Amino acid sequence: MTGQIAIVLALLVVALLLFSFERIPIEVVSILLVMALVITNTLTAGEAFAGFGNDIVITIAGLFILTGGLAKTGVIDLVGRRLHRTAGDSEFRIVMLIMFAAALCAAVMKNTTTTAMFLPVVLGIAARRNISPSKLLMPLAFGAILGGTCTLIGTSTNLAVSGALPRYGIQPFTMFELTRVGVVIVAVGMFYMLLVGIRLLPKKTPAESLTEQYHVRQYMTEVIVLDDSPLIDKSLAEARIGDELDLTVLGILRGEERRIAPNPREQIKANDLLLVQGRVEDILKVKGEAGIEIKADFELNDSVLESKETELFEAMVPRGSDFIGRTLKRLDLRKRYGVVVLAIDRHGVDLLSKISRVRMRFGDVLLMQANRDHVERLAADGQVLLLEEISEKRARPEKRKWALLAFGVFLFFSLTHLVPLPIAVLLGVMILLASQSVRMSEVYEIIDWRLLILIACMISFGLAMERTRADQYLADLIVKGTGQYGPIAVLAGFFVMTVALTQPMSNQAAALVMLPIAVKTAASLGLNPRTFAITVTYAASCSFLTPLEPACVLVYTPGRYRFLDFVKVGALLTVAVFAIVIWLVPRFWPLQP
Repeated sequence: MTGQIAIVLALLVVALLLFSFERIPIEVVSILLVMALVITNTLTAGEAFAGFGNDIVITIAGLFILTGGLAKTGVIDLVGRRLHRTAGDSEFRIVMLIMFAAALCAAVMKNTTTTAMFLPVVLGIAARRNISPSKLLMPLAFGAILGGTCTLIGTSTNLAVSGALPRYGIQPFTMFELTRVGVVIVAVGMFYMLLVGIRLLPKKTPAESLTEQYHVRQYMTEVIVLDDSPLIDKSLAEARIGDELDLTVLGILRGEERRIAPNPREQIKANDLLLVQGRVEDILKVKGEAGIEIKADFELNDSVLESKETELFEAMVPRGSDFIGRTLKRLDLRKRYGVVVLAIDRHGVDLLSKISRVRMRFGDVLLMQANRDHVERLAADGQVLLLEEISEKRARPEKRKWALLAFGVFLFFSLTHLVPLPIAVLLGVMILLASQSVRMSEVYEIIDWRLLILIACMISFGLAMERTRADQYLADLIVKGTGQYGPIAVLAGFFVMTVALTQPMSNQAAALVMLPIAVKTAASLGLNPRTFAITVTYAASCSFLTPLEPACVLVYTPGRYRFLDFVKVGALLTVAVFAIVIWLVPRFWPLQP
């Protein structure tokens, strides 16, 4: 092992650890990685950042905009409403339709996007049919992941691997090259979920109300403003209840009048009942304050927190939201959007105490008290994913034909190869922008920049592995350890290693790390590198073992799953996909070149 190989492998280990801990954003880790390659003289600055000039980055960015056009014009909502009408009451039929629709949509758009689009629809079906969401949401996520294996554009992982292949003298994937095995994977995956997986899924009995579900009772109470209180005739802002007592006033009850989510200028009167939220210890401080006291017989339910103008909503923090990494105090949602966050559910753990200081994470579910227009504006801005169907007025149905035309133009040119794939994507994007199906101001919000940065940096890291021959070093170790067991065993080993890597890190990063090693191993054994590249691609796209896959993160909290639920249901599905890939890939892409 040379010094340069040791440096590259050491950086790889550090990157894997940082990806696993998630203390530093994944895009920051990626940039630090390429910076380290320059500092250690492994790559020049031009080589380290050359990944950002790769045409695959343009292709993926354009696909974000194309699929964003389908979402903005309500095409996916249309599919969702059809699901409502055709699902019926049979749980078996509902699961089958959900998985089929998710797989179909995920074949042409990211599986995470598909899951996010269908999540409110599936929750609506669960409520209408009185089915536990836990019986439907995991099949939704798994259906979307399975569908992503069917086409070149099904996942950004497929595109990332395809874009990296020319560096090794291998032709990129064609649009439907992966379909032959992908369709079998979808069929077997659906068969498994309908016959076996659905029986392994937990049945979670939903709480009677949101206040009960989030256990907010002990963090809320009513306090009475006594006749001699110094708060009388002061506005809520002047009373400084939040600053002095660390409590949030959620409502004022004055005789028969109820003012939920009151204006800070609202004046306090004698005998007002103030509905306040805060930590138990802060609520108990009220006993020592002059002029107010806790109401002893307070009973909390959803109706206490709602009025004609104000409702309770559940909303999830999606990828790309400005909420991620920021606290509620810093976001100041009450002032900016008229929204009050009552509780945070993080993978089944209800966060209520001092939630103003909690840093938001992807997948957090917020219990919000707000006016519907205000919370839908938050959802339309892409800051939250509302866990119920947003009113149709937010979509642009009159632009639907243009969005479909744009996608059709892209598919036509990508299939006929009349123009390169990036140009085919950009032609579709131009149609969207010219027709105002997607506005220019929305383009930068639609693109997942963190993913583009990750892919660009990992392409450069692949170049570093090739330049230092670290990929050949690892390939030689693998050949030495497994070569005597035959090519199928080596192929199976790469599938297992790739699946293992997708657990702590992103699918795209795992695929781009394993790709050069797999290609060099195939070359060392005199086998077909394309066979190994395709195996790595399928393995990276099939992450069912844990809820760490982004599509699974989206359903984790709304489905009230436990970590082991994914292990129990996903392990057998992973084994089934493994068997299909190892059986079919060498038949369609022979091991001997």
